[in-house]
Amino acid sequence: MGLTTTTDMFKKAYEGRYAIGAFNVNNMEIVQGIMDAAVETNSPVILQVSSGARKYANPIYLKKLVEAAIKDASNKGKNIDVVLHLDHGDSFELCKDCIDSGFTSVMIDGSKYSFEENVALTKKVVDYAHERGVVVEAELGKLAGIEDDVNVSAEDANFTSPDEAVEFVKRTGCDSLAIAIGTSHGAYKFKGEPRLRFDILEEITNRMPGYPLVLHGASSIPQEFVDMCNKYGGNIPGAKGVTEELLRKAATYGVCKINIDSDIRLAMTANIRECFYKNPEVFDPRTYLGKAREAVKDMVKHKIVNVLGSQDAMNK
Repeated sequence: MGLTTTTDMFKKAYEGRYAIGAFNVNNMEIVQGIMDAAVETNSPVILQVSSGARKYANPIYLKKLVEAAIKDASNKGKNIDVVLHLDHGDSFELCKDCIDSGFTSVMIDGSKYSFEENVALTKKVVDYAHERGVVVEAELGKLAGIEDDVNVSAEDANFTSPDEAVEFVKRTGCDSLAIAIGTSHGAYKFKGEPRLRFDILEEITNRMPGYPLVLHGASSIPQEFVDMCNKYGGNIPGAKGVTEELLRKAATYGVCKINIDSDIRLAMTANIRECFYKNPEVFDPRTYLGKAREAVKDMVKHKIVNVLGSQDAMNK
């Protein structure tokens, strides 16, 4: 029991035609909510930390929170596979720091560079990580949207080329690849109906059988939370995400990791806003953060069972 890598996790997911949820963590309540959901559903889970989360919470605190969550699950008699992952690492130095501090997986995001520059940077991270037993996720293609330090306009976004994907993986040795097929970061993903390029996904899968692919920007932006936020004083009109049906379909095409961040933020914020609105006398953080933590757990359980399909994977 303890931190693991994604190697066996993704192999089982690929063969079982399900995906592992990669949930962004920023504080104690989020870690607790995600892990409680994983324990109750017997699902493996990826806890991922962005550069923004590192700045906000301090890497030492986040690492200890994850370790505490694993120990708590063990005390409950549950053996849950947990990966501690760096999300959107933008430099070799950042990836190195996370590897040296005990992360079991890192993402190097060189998608803003040219193909050759992305290959060189990713290969450098892969060489360093593999020597230390750490796996590496890379990205090819550009997703639109805004999330922490990632900011790509719709004009600059572009889909992943299957030809380049095959060459990139061969030359870098990266363990998984985040591809761009129409998802985007943040809560405002689509102006019209959401569409994903399953033709690109299917071609990449067919040309690299057994290889784990990753979807970033895959929050569904549940309208119940958007409506709650707006009802209780928020101002987030027009937020729209990827439908859960499309994500479940993607998991059957070789997508082994699906990133979810905005849904967690919305679940927490909606419930905190409701608590403040209905109980203006409340000033104990345990009251409103407790509600938020429960909302995160319920939302993650829903994703595991109805979107990812990873429930009971620890028993397989």
